[in-house]
Amino acid sequence: MTKIHELYENEKEKRKEVLAQVNHIALTGDHWTSVSNNNYLGVTAHFISDTWELKSFALTILKTEERHFAAACKEQFLSVARKWDIEGKTTTIGTDSARNMVAAIRLTRYEHMNCVAHMVQRSVTVSLADSGFVNALAKARKVVGHFKHSPANAMELQAQQVSLGKKQEPLIQDVSTRWNSTLEMVKCVSRNKEAVIAALDNQEHKLVLPTAAEWDKLQRLETLLEPCRYVTELLGGEAYVSCSVVLPSLCHLRLKMESCDEDPAYVVRFKTKFKEDLASRQEQLNNAWLQIATVLDPRFKDLKCLPKTDREAVWTTLEGMLQQESPRKSSQTHDDGPPRKKISLLQMGSDSESEDEKVQPAIKRYRAEPTIKLEDCPLRWWASHSGAHEKLASLAHKYLATPATTVPCERLFSVAGHIVNKKRSALLSENVKKLVCLSNWLKDDKAQ
Repeated sequence: MTKIHELYENEKEKRKEVLAQVNHIALTGDHWTSVSNNNYLGVTAHFISDTWELKSFALTILKTEERHFAAACKEQFLSVARKWDIEGKTTTIGTDSARNMVAAIRLTRYEHMNCVAHMVQRSVTVSLADSGFVNALAKARKVVGHFKHSPANAMELQAQQVSLGKKQEPLIQDVSTRWNSTLEMVKCVSRNKEAVIAALDNQEHKLVLPTAAEWDKLQRLETLLEPCRYVTELLGGEAYVSCSVVLPSLCHLRLKMESCDEDPAYVVRFKTKFKEDLASRQEQLNNAWLQIATVLDPRFKDLKCLPKTDREAVWTTLEGMLQQESPRKSSQTHDDGPPRKKISLLQMGSDSESEDEKVQPAIKRYRAEPTIKLEDCPLRWWASHSGAHEKLASLAHKYLATPATTVPCERLFSVAGHIVNKKRSALLSENVKKLVCLSNWLKDDKAQ
């Protein structure tokens, strides 16, 4: 343990030195309960380096004793920022949409970012509960349970898969808290439909199989949920910019959920409910921040994901921000703490006509740049164009570093779950923190 403590302190100092050179840092945070019923707050840091690489690593996994009231959560985040000397550099804090977490971040005066993956999955859950897929899903779950809970039944299914020339695989049961698990269950059951029916024909059972109409419903549901899986995985990536992809992704979902004449009534009901629920949740997002991040991404700067009437307002806001911020100012930390939220209220007016003359050509040059392909990396584009767009590059450093989800914390808790298992449930919280952080830090070093 002495060696572990020494290694932790050495690695922590290295990362503090890295953060000291960074101007803008985004955080994500979430709570986790261990097998020994202890609660921890996990916090990760995200930033863009001088070489335009997206970097992230764990800051802490802190044991918490207080109830999760907003004031207590606020102090926990602020204490982490103080310990790492990043109070004046922190821009956003990403959490789930729990009311206490939203209120806590508002108290800190930092910008709050809702986890968009949580939001999409919640819309899926709500839409499924009020649709015509309930009975078909219930039967699919019973079929999966029949083969999951009996080794003999599972062996019979495997034998049928071999005889039909299909891949041997177990069926997947969906879990309410696991993203996209309903889609994975439906895909697996549909893929093994013939093997399931053949296996059940050889057994005496009282299981009610889905009807032909319900099998068709499951196939339609697979088509409906596939875009949601795509968006969730896209936004949860660590190696590429995800904050700037939020608005285009939500626009993509809305287009995919448009009803057509061939859709049966239950599909129309699902699509309508999904769009309504997603729209109501999108109103709670930090849309002002997301719009600036989108316009600073050279893939989406045409803002086709926004209504035409809203696009010029985003450019106007960006011009106002350029007048408020110069590269020299943006590289300094502020003594009065993080900036207040009011991005949408930044005014474009300026008494300095020369400053306005500088801003207008800068915006025009950037708007004249051709958009890049979706598969291209926007950070690489900025690496080669930052000299020509110096002021905008400073804002891109700030806005594009923000993650769209709390997936980094979820990954942190996956590691913690392996470390704090039943045989090691008595680990001291300080040792849990050091082991989890070291696992995260050394893994990243090895990957590099």
